[in-house]
Amino acid sequence: MKRLGLFAAMIVAAATPAFARQTPAQPVISGDQTTTFLQVGRLLADPQTGVVQRDKTLVIRGNQVVETRDGFVGDAAQGRVVDLRGAFVLPGLIDSHVHLTGQQNPNTRLENVTQSDADQAMIGARYARRTLMAGFTTVADMGASNEAIFALREAVRRGDVPGPRIIAAGSAVSIHGGHGDVNGYREDVMHLLSSESICSGPEDCMRAVRTQVRAGADIIKITATGGVLSNTAAGLAQQFSDPELAAIVESAHRMGRQVTAHAHGVDGINAFLRAGGDSIEHGTYLDDQSIRLFKQHDAWLVPTLLAGDFVARIASGPDNFFTPAQTAKALEAGPKMLDMARRAHEGGVRIAFGTDSGVSAHGDNAQEFALLVRAGLTPLEAVQAATVGAAEHLRIAGEAGKIAPGMPADIVAVSGDPLTDVTELERMRFVMKGGVIYRAD
Repeated sequence: MKRLGLFAAMIVAAATPAFARQTPAQPVISGDQTTTFLQVGRLLADPQTGVVQRDKTLVIRGNQVVETRDGFVGDAAQGRVVDLRGAFVLPGLIDSHVHLTGQQNPNTRLENVTQSDADQAMIGARYARRTLMAGFTTVADMGASNEAIFALREAVRRGDVPGPRIIAAGSAVSIHGGHGDVNGYREDVMHLLSSESICSGPEDCMRAVRTQVRAGADIIKITATGGVLSNTAAGLAQQFSDPELAAIVESAHRMGRQVTAHAHGVDGINAFLRAGGDSIEHGTYLDDQSIRLFKQHDAWLVPTLLAGDFVARIASGPDNFFTPAQTAKALEAGPKMLDMARRAHEGGVRIAFGTDSGVSAHGDNAQEFALLVRAGLTPLEAVQAATVGAAEHLRIAGEAGKIAPGMPADIVAVSGDPLTDVTELERMRFVMKGGVIYRAD
């Protein structure tokens, strides 16, 4: 932790005077808690309200916000002073769907059989840092080997490596041979790589959920339908049976876990929502009945528009590295996702920000904002999806999504106004997580 504090001090000292300047004096320590004064020009403390305050000072002690004061206050005798008077400040962003331990590339299929869990954890550390530097102070990892992602989650929690707070699903609960299982290799290789979370039949699927909870899953992720990047020509329709879905949702809820479903096909979307599932990832082929079910069950949609945009561009481009089965599904599903999100938004479905980064490049997460706006959200609604909305969806509203006394000091800043031009969030200038400054350009 001392090394992190020194690292933060070095970053702030090197910041440009016009944007984030630290006073030269040493921070004042009260016990083991440093006091920091963030002098803020424009502040969107609670995106739910949309109210932008001007000329405020955020007082941070240790890892928490303790108060907001009018005007620019604080001096070197009282604590560390950071000049954000020319900045637009808002809560740390939340990405509800990432895959930190890898990233799609021409060698992905080879990496699946050459990288160990330890390799993937170390790769994940690199991508976790990149994600944090992009302004995302909380993420939900929606599919990785249990050993790799749980180790990375705990390393970030301890402060061993810089990264966002990680809510981890671990291995997805999937059917034998379906999306989430291992496909496209020799039979003996697939047998070796398959995980305990692969199941068939209601009782076996209950076992898979309980196994994931025992292993340390914060949330249960399932693959209710086929998927674009599974190397099998099995389509994008429902794969779990209705009784299997009911068993999964019931057992997850009994174990105190929410359950979210990867789902493209409308049959899988609607079956999962009828079973009482909490949220849908992707939602490509949702229909009017889906929208009614979302609202009836108070469920969330995580549309992952960046993933759809990415796979369509790769599959149709000169450097396509997908297999034929992947290419066909990418060209089918990718272009439909923007209109899907538009219809869901118009229908009043609650939308939480999520990118599926790891399909697209880590660190590019904020490109999702512009796609959400193209789908009909206002810039404020897009920001809400990545702050208060995602926090409610992930059930961490007491820990993330806004800036308020008693909340963790997860704070980011950009130069311009993202409520006018949402692409400002692609140009992150300042990142604080838990009171530690990781970026100050």
